[in-house]
Amino acid sequence: MQKLRTAATREGSVEMGEHNNPECVAVSEAQSPRVNNFKKVSVLPLVFLIFYEVSGGPFGMEDSVQAAGPLLALLGFLVFPFIWSVPEALITAEMGTMFPVNGGYVVWVSSALGPFWGFQQGWLKWLSGVIDNALYPVLFLDYLKSAIPALGGGLPRIVAALALTLFLTYLNYRGLTIVGWVAVLLGIFSIIPFVVMGLVAIPKLEPSRWLVVSLHNVDWNLYLNTLFWNLNYWDSISTLAGEVENQKKTLPKALFYAFILVVVGYFFPLLIGTGAVPLDRELWTDGYFSDIAKIVGGVWLRCWIQGAAAMSNMGMFVAEMSSDSFQLLGMAERGMLPEFFSKRSCYGTPVIGIMFSASGVLLLSWLSFQEIVAAENFLYCVGMILEFIAFILLRVKHPAASRPFKIPVGTVGTIFLCIPPTLLIGVLFALSELKVVVVSLIAIVIGLVMQPCLTYVERKRWMKFSISSERSPRSSWC
Repeated sequence: MQKLRTAATREGSVEMGEHNNPECVAVSEAQSPRVNNFKKVSVLPLVFLIFYEVSGGPFGMEDSVQAAGPLLALLGFLVFPFIWSVPEALITAEMGTMFPVNGGYVVWVSSALGPFWGFQQGWLKWLSGVIDNALYPVLFLDYLKSAIPALGGGLPRIVAALALTLFLTYLNYRGLTIVGWVAVLLGIFSIIPFVVMGLVAIPKLEPSRWLVVSLHNVDWNLYLNTLFWNLNYWDSISTLAGEVENQKKTLPKALFYAFILVVVGYFFPLLIGTGAVPLDRELWTDGYFSDIAKIVGGVWLRCWIQGAAAMSNMGMFVAEMSSDSFQLLGMAERGMLPEFFSKRSCYGTPVIGIMFSASGVLLLSWLSFQEIVAAENFLYCVGMILEFIAFILLRVKHPAASRPFKIPVGTVGTIFLCIPPTLLIGVLFALSELKVVVVSLIAIVIGLVMQPCLTYVERKRWMKFSISSERSPRSSWC
């Protein structure tokens, strides 16, 4: 009989999949004794947290039209979700219910490949998450600068970015439940104006504009990076799985609903935007949907879209920071990071993780949109390769381990499931600019050096680490 049981000898040690073989997975959670006092996240807030982890609406997708034209942009947001998003979401649902603890993909990789690679996964994913989060103040200000020109650059832009980052960081500090319901409200506010824009634009739609394509004039690097950035990060929600109510049922259900919301939330506005106004590819850049709204409906609709964009970027910021900070907390609870990273506030939030994530955002927010996207995608892809390997190895070596949600394919099926996204990663690597490759490789080397350094620091007892772990989510198969 498969079950999830807590070992009495060590608080938070979870054995997954006790069988007659018997085969089990032991994961040392080492959670704070106070964690159960905090309210868990339910289905609806979780759907919108995933929505904001992945998408947040059509803001930031404009570059796909500039890079490839309307037809390829529309096809990209229809086809790409099935090449990348579906496999990643399914893997997240299976692994997230198999290991329903904070830390997510760090736990999966450590269980399959060992603590060293688990740490590398944590470092790469946290860094790519922080880089990703640096985009949202940039996008927020890009949408407002047409209404407030002073935000276009200089000291006013710097002050605004700093103030926005501090305010949203404070929301994260106040608790994950608050963040979840804020995401719901922001999501509704962000979606409604595009529904209105679609209705207003119906008389102006010209279907022939959707078919425009020029294959000899496609910026494949920008096109693929834009698609990838807009449709990845399905696995980020796994880093706070320990805060989810009834993870076994809630997580897969929320991922399914969020997938529908994301795909519709991209395709419908893109269909309206490309069909309602004459094509000028050079105009399709950050913030262009607000200009389309003005053309279609007037200044009032433009202001509404700008407000929705601002709210959307706030939602994406708080959702991403929640995942990043809880990932650090999960790593600390397993001894991968110094113990002070596992400290929680009176609201149950990881204070040090939030501070570190916010600091990274402030350091990176001066970069341009395209530079941030390219660097974040490269690091994220390296982490995804480790995830795919871990997923397949756990299926091959421990097929009987408890999986409350299991992708209905066998071992061969899991391999085929990972092939299309892996090929896509290879294409993204091949198209990466030299500067992005160099910076990303430096970041990877830092992680390779950092893990043994932390091991040395622990051995010398210069800093305190969790005693309930062996530098990883302790995975034992018995």
